[in-house]
Amino acid sequence: MRDESEVTERQTDPMTSESPEPYNPLGRIALGESVVRALLDEPCQPLPPPRAFRGIGIYAVYYQGDFPAYTPISSPNCERPIYVGSAVAAGSRAGAGGLEAQVGRRLFNRLNKHAQSIGAADNLELSDFRCRHLIVDDIWIPLGESLLIRRFQPLWNAVVHGFGLNDPGRHRYGGDRSDWDELHPGRSWRDAMRRKRAPDAILSEVRSHLAGQEND
Repeated sequence: MRDESEVTERQTDPMTSESPEPYNPLGRIALGESVVRALLDEPCQPLPPPRAFRGIGIYAVYYQGDFPAYTPISSPNCERPIYVGSAVAAGSRAGAGGLEAQVGRRLFNRLNKHAQSIGAADNLELSDFRCRHLIVDDIWIPLGESLLIRRFQPLWNAVVHGFGLNDPGRHRYGGDRSDWDELHPGRSWRDAMRRKRAPDAILSEVRSHLAGQEND
C-alpha cells in the first residue's frame, strides 16, 4: 500500500505540474502585440492629423479636456485612449479585399470623420482630442484592433456606444438614439432619432466603468 503523504507530495510538486505553452514570437497573438506596441510608439498628434496620407490601419483617440465624467482618462500624455478603431480597404469587409481592394486615404478619412463628429458636439472641443495611427497590412488590422480594445477597454468602445456611426439615413430615422449622441448632442441626425436611455443612466455606467479601471 502506498504512503498517502507520497501521493500528496507528488500531486503538489510544482515540478510535476503541467507547463505553460512556450512563448512563440511568431505566434498570432505575439505578432498582434507587436502591432499594438508599434501603434503606441507612434507620436500623439492632433485629430485629425495635420497632413493627409494614404493607407489603412489602426488608430487610438485620446481625450485631454474637462468634460466632468471623463476626468479619470483626461491626460496630456495620451495614456488611455477613449476610443480605438480601424480603417480597412474598400470591399474588404465583404470579402473583396487583397490586391483588388481600394486603399486611398481610408485611415485619414476615418480620423477626419471622427473629428467632424466631435466638432459637431455641443459639449466637446475638437482641440481637446489627440490621436495615434499606424498604417498596417490588412491581415493584421482586426487582430491589432481587438487586442487594443481588450487591453484598454476604451470608454467609447465599451460603454458609450455610437461614436463611429454614420448618418442612418431618413429611412431609419425614428430608431434608437445612440448613447454617444445622447451624451453629446450636435450631429445632424440626432433629433431625428428617439431617446433610448436617459443621460444619467449612461453617465452612471461611465463612472462605474472608469472606477473599475482605476481599481485594476
